[in-house]
Amino acid sequence: MEKIVYTFPATKKIDRFSHVGVVGSGDLEVIMKPSDNPEAEITIRTGISGYKNTWEAVIQRFFTQHDIAATVKINDFGATPGVVKLRLEQALEVSGHD
Repeated sequence: MEKIVYTFPATKKIDRFSHVGVVGSGDLEVIMKPSDNPEAEITIRTGISGYKNTWEAVIQRFFTQHDIAATVKINDFGATPGVVKLRLEQALEVSGHD
């Protein structure tokens, strides 16, 4: 199991906790919690090693575009970058962020 952590500055708060997706073949779950800290802290746990550069590109693009203060946990089971982006957008929508 590989663990990757990213932190980005943030200014906008989310309204509520969200949980989307499931950990299963080719999928992932995203858990997003509001944070009082002016940053987004993202922790990724994945059973697929060697994709740190891909994770960095997807996560950096999303959290640069969505300036949210949140604690985010991603549990991955081989999801593609498109699925990662989709789940992050779903979690953001459920969290009440415009």
